[in-house]
Amino acid sequence: MSSRRLYAGTVLFAALAATTLLAADVKDTPVPPLAPIEKLPAILENATPTSLDELREIQDQTKKVLAKVLPSTVGLVVGGASGSGVIISEDGLILTAGHVSGKPDQKVTIIFQDGRRVVGKSLGQNKGIDSGMVKITTEGKYPFVAMGKSAGLGKGTWVITAGHPGGYKEGRTPVVRLGRVLEATASVLRTDCTLVGGDSGGPLFDMRGNVIGIHSRIGPSITQNMHVPVDTYRDTWDRLVKGESWGGGFFGLGGGPNNPPTPAGAPAYLGLMFDPNLDAPKVTEVNKDSPAEKAGFLVDDVLTKFDGKVVKNFDELIKHLGTRKAGDEVAVDILRADKPMTLKVTLGKRPS
Repeated sequence: MSSRRLYAGTVLFAALAATTLLAADVKDTPVPPLAPIEKLPAILENATPTSLDELREIQDQTKKVLAKVLPSTVGLVVGGASGSGVIISEDGLILTAGHVSGKPDQKVTIIFQDGRRVVGKSLGQNKGIDSGMVKITTEGKYPFVAMGKSAGLGKGTWVITAGHPGGYKEGRTPVVRLGRVLEATASVLRTDCTLVGGDSGGPLFDMRGNVIGIHSRIGPSITQNMHVPVDTYRDTWDRLVKGESWGGGFFGLGGGPNNPPTPAGAPAYLGLMFDPNLDAPKVTEVNKDSPAEKAGFLVDDVLTKFDGKVVKNFDELIKHLGTRKAGDEVAVDILRADKPMTLKVTLGKRPS
């Protein structure tokens, strides 16, 4: 999430009370059951439309889904940055991206499509796969959608994305895009549903209106839109609900338990966190006791070269890191407050 893309006494007592109540509310939150399977129009069963009537069938089903899901698609503001999320329980549990929710126990403003705002807090985040949770703390009952299943999604499956690109805008409902699954693995879904900064954390729906993924990162082309599979939220449900923060594999550039490795499968660990929605690889967090911390990296450093190779974006950095192994010493060129400098870092192995 980025500022560009992802746009005393009584008060203190009330805040502390809300925190205590929240802890009691979420610690035993059960995993939602799988949504029931509903029959879809035949044209949506991985078929390609060949007539105007078939296109109308897709349009009609899309309208039905949107009427069901848009009220639960929300904008999130954490600090000075914004993203999206989706409510999946009546008491206000929200799925989002880990880089949107950020570290646990932060104040979050939740914005509904009609502009209504309520208050919440961030729960857990798995930085390795980029999953995160938020809980609404303002008492009430909220519109919510069911969690579907991401396992078994086939190439060509019709899907819908929703979110708030550029952040929530008054008078504009969540922006919708229709597309198809291009790739589905246990750790990532890739679709041709174009994402924009601010969409991060928003929902990917199947054509029954069930959440099957959460928008994570935007690739350099229209066909590289990445989503966190919804099954991974079930797999780590207790940790997310309890407010744990762990991992860093994909977004921390290195593998680890329950975290996908870098695309190149590199065991090398750098220990930097980035917002993958930015055009340039700008450091958002330096992991404690990591090779990067020992080398002197700071938050807001912008990487320009890695081991002599130009780094224009997050994907290029991952690619270059994938050519190295733990123990290698590399030179990393950075801009710090717009001033160029070079740091030497000895890559390590990911801590357990």
